[in-house]
Amino acid sequence: MFKVKKRPLKKEKSPVLYNVLENYTDHDPPGNVMVCAMTELEDIAVHAKVLSESYEIPIETVTQLLTEGGLYQYPQDGALVTKGLFVCKIDESGQDPKQTWVLDLEQYADTEQMRQSWGLSMEEAASRVFYRTLPEELKERLKKKNLGIDYAKLELSVARGGDVKYIDFRKDWSPHFKRKCVMPDGKLIETSGLDEFAEFHGLGKDEAQKLLDHGGTCELKTGGVLACQIINGQPSVARFNAGQYSRAKGLVKSMDVHIMDALSEVAMSDPILMRALRRAEAST
Repeated sequence: MFKVKKRPLKKEKSPVLYNVLENYTDHDPPGNVMVCAMTELEDIAVHAKVLSESYEIPIETVTQLLTEGGLYQYPQDGALVTKGLFVCKIDESGQDPKQTWVLDLEQYADTEQMRQSWGLSMEEAASRVFYRTLPEELKERLKKKNLGIDYAKLELSVARGGDVKYIDFRKDWSPHFKRKCVMPDGKLIETSGLDEFAEFHGLGKDEAQKLLDHGGTCELKTGGVLACQIINGQPSVARFNAGQYSRAKGLVKSMDVHIMDALSEVAMSDPILMRALRRAEAST
């Protein structure tokens, strides 16, 4: 008898949506965006699936928007409007790449006011409100073909795709972006998406979402703690073990400082952690 060896199933790879990434998250909100562009042909089905998951919009609606352009207004929750607009802008002449972005509540209010005051369409008002918040450097680059990118300096695999086909202006915690967390021993661990982050650290999804949205600390079952600071609208996370957390709590009592300041003091006194934090900050 011979045993037939079965090949292990390969893990499904995440779809490649972007091959050009440029970080503008150090700009003041709400213009602190990540420019995510693609030079290869758009796979609308995959593109729509990921945007639908990221922004909690029905996939049929996203597919239609990516095909025809337009905007999606989030439904009201009772008497309250809790979210703004998702916009997909398509240049009918084909000169400019397709662009998508999300407006927050304040931008949505500005859009509505501009629409009424100037007699503009909602799409035009949403574009004006969005573009005026962007960094000046990015505004200038958007006027140029392919963002003014020097294709001679691009990787061959990116350059041979040709012109930029679409740009997503994003700043969400998405499965398609790797985020780094500084571990107690100074290692930088990458997780992609909220689910993986929560599972890795042993948190509930809601607990993880609250930490990444608002910053602060979250105690772990191991006796350690996660500390999160929101820097330029982006979460920066470090994990401390039980011993480090105990020292920090001691500083809180002896020096009457906030726990975040105490954890920073613990990190600053540890040269390995300090080097890791600098690397993480530089990558952010």
